[in-house]
Amino acid sequence: MHPYIEKVIKIVDARNHSEPTFLQAYKEVLLSLDSVVYEYPEVVEFNLLERMCEPERQIIFRVVWQDDEGREIVNRGFRTEFNSALGPYKGGLRFHPTVNMGIVKFLGFEQVFKNSLTGLQIGGGKGGADFDPKGKSDAEVMRFCQAFMSELFRYIGAHTDVPAGDIGVGAREIGFLFGQYKRLTNRYELGVLTGKSVGWGGSLVRKEATGYGAVYFAEEMLATKEDGFEGKTCVVSGSGNVALYAIKKIHELGGKVVACSDSGGSIYDKNGLDFETLHQIKEIDRKRISAYLETHPGAEYREGKKVWDVPCDAAFPCATQNELNGEDAATLVKNGCILISEGANMPTTPEGIEVFKEAGLLYGPGKAANAGGVAVSALEMQQNASWETWAYEEVDAKLRKVMKDIHHSCLHYADKYGETGNYVCGANIAGFLRVADAMVAHGLV
Repeated sequence: MHPYIEKVIKIVDARNHSEPTFLQAYKEVLLSLDSVVYEYPEVVEFNLLERMCEPERQIIFRVVWQDDEGREIVNRGFRTEFNSALGPYKGGLRFHPTVNMGIVKFLGFEQVFKNSLTGLQIGGGKGGADFDPKGKSDAEVMRFCQAFMSELFRYIGAHTDVPAGDIGVGAREIGFLFGQYKRLTNRYELGVLTGKSVGWGGSLVRKEATGYGAVYFAEEMLATKEDGFEGKTCVVSGSGNVALYAIKKIHELGGKVVACSDSGGSIYDKNGLDFETLHQIKEIDRKRISAYLETHPGAEYREGKKVWDVPCDAAFPCATQNELNGEDAATLVKNGCILISEGANMPTTPEGIEVFKEAGLLYGPGKAANAGGVAVSALEMQQNASWETWAYEEVDAKLRKVMKDIHHSCLHYADKYGETGNYVCGANIAGFLRVADAMVAHGLV
């Protein structure tokens, strides 16, 4: 290991010792950059690694809102503006009880390299709150979003920081957030948020983009083996937007998804999951995945169980970070899985990644495979800037090209630095070099 990388790891570990997910994320990147640091002395000269591991700005604020009983509730809000070398900070807002600064920081760090891989002019950031929208009325969600935006609006803008949705934040929440931003600023600034409804500035394909993108990336990986989705049995973790639209696209490409999940358990349907039923349950009725049995009694609900023990050819972790551990990975390999494409951010633990690497699986890491969502968010920004709306087919074609280009970059840089076929190294190196070039060009900022 290059002595500079060792030095930076000691500094960053000491500075962020209470944030394990961030430590996991940054080490994965730095440990894959050894050859790059030896080749480019500017990395050491300008102390680029330490600078990249420190957010440009971190914001924590109190959010006070009223529930339907008139009680005042206190939550905590966050925004990490990590790196703006390539453009305005760009990354989602996550509303979930587990959100804290360490989670937001890890997500923001990943976002820097993911956004770089898209080739678009967007920096990296992330935000959210420890608020749980589940079980809340629309009025309660609205009041929370208004209170949240009453603080956040000071720090965002179409040319500064452009939040989007993430776990717990969909078109409903984005609408409430935008309405409050408009009220506070007296500006109809469409480009300040992405993930909007199509009727008032949103982009077609945005809702589907992360799931579709993970499948398009998998399609490119399979093509390297002269293979495709036809006849493949797949499992998908989660049942939110990313999981749902990964399922839909896999079916369109000839595969069959037999299992998906939520926090309570998983559904297994040997005949293939029905997308329309899942869409009704999760996006319209907002019910638990177990409701699938009401219309498909032949399926099996597996309470408390993940999907990784279901035999499959391809697996798509689309729920949350560190959901797939070493034991799960070994089970997938044992059952004949040949491909992993991550729709979530860092869903596989380091132990799981090592298992996949040793087994020689096609493994697409989240910062590459799930970049489709932010890619279409950037396309939404372009449409907003020109007051245009592009056709579904046009946006989908642009998304597919972005994912194809990311796949090519990963393989190119992995091969260039002696890690042929290693998508993790390729993604980290490709993402890093573009940000590094911009940071050197901008000087000491």
